[in-house]
Amino acid sequence: MTIAVTGATGHLGRLVVEALIARGTAPGEIVAGVRDTAKAAGLLPQGIQVRVADYDRPETLAAAFAGVDRLLLVSGNAVGQRIAQHTAVVEAAKQAGVGFLAYTSILRADTSPIGLAPEHLATEEIIRSSGIPYAFLRNGWYIENYAGALGAAVSQGALYGSAGAGRIAAATRADFAEAAAAVLAGGEPGVYELAGDEPFTLAELAAEVARQSGSPVVYTDLPEADYRAALAGAGVPADFAALLADTDVKIRDGHLDDASGTLARLIGRPTTPLSDAVAAVLKS
Repeated sequence: MTIAVTGATGHLGRLVVEALIARGTAPGEIVAGVRDTAKAAGLLPQGIQVRVADYDRPETLAAAFAGVDRLLLVSGNAVGQRIAQHTAVVEAAKQAGVGFLAYTSILRADTSPIGLAPEHLATEEIIRSSGIPYAFLRNGWYIENYAGALGAAVSQGALYGSAGAGRIAAATRADFAEAAAAVLAGGEPGVYELAGDEPFTLAELAAEVARQSGSPVVYTDLPEADYRAALAGAGVPADFAALLADTDVKIRDGHLDDASGTLARLIGRPTTPLSDAVAAVLKS
């Protein structure tokens, strides 16, 4: 059985490949789909098949998926362009006869008001319509999403946001990658709502950063417009700043909280504790 992972040199895809091998998948049965093969040089000595699979070059996709039984489509990061990109992947997978397609979506994509959700939901509908058996890996927030903010928080003494006392059931990329590997290995269709075991507020995150760094760090809650302006002032593109600020407001309203425990059951262990995740982020 051959398993392909797109975006295999990216933050999540790379970890999925590692998790597949850790679960016993032979490297020779893994196809690493990448945009730039030069970045995948480290995979070749392991015996992993490296193929060009560029979402923006649909002509690369059919060959990349030839002989693939199960495929993980890691969602692209080009917000606003992903529906066209993902459509090309799904069409190529169907053409290649892929028998199972897993997709990294967002928590409760069908009901979420978060600005990132519509492209994910549209992709889910495209996959449903394809006739390929599927699994939707509806990943919650990655703790690593705060990596840049935590370094600034230590130096500034403050973590900024607009999330109020909203709780975030975040998990690490490695947790989500293990879940993807489990679903790919099992080939079990379904919709998986995935989130961490230990929801936290941004105030609690700031307190953990302060404890570990030895520096005073407090959470400062801002009105959405002020937080958006602060992000833009820090160099975040205006559209993305607006998206991040809006996401914080949705966090405040509970849309990234979850208590299902599905992620922990899939990976067969508790999700990474906040303290361990913060330590890894601060170290990096």
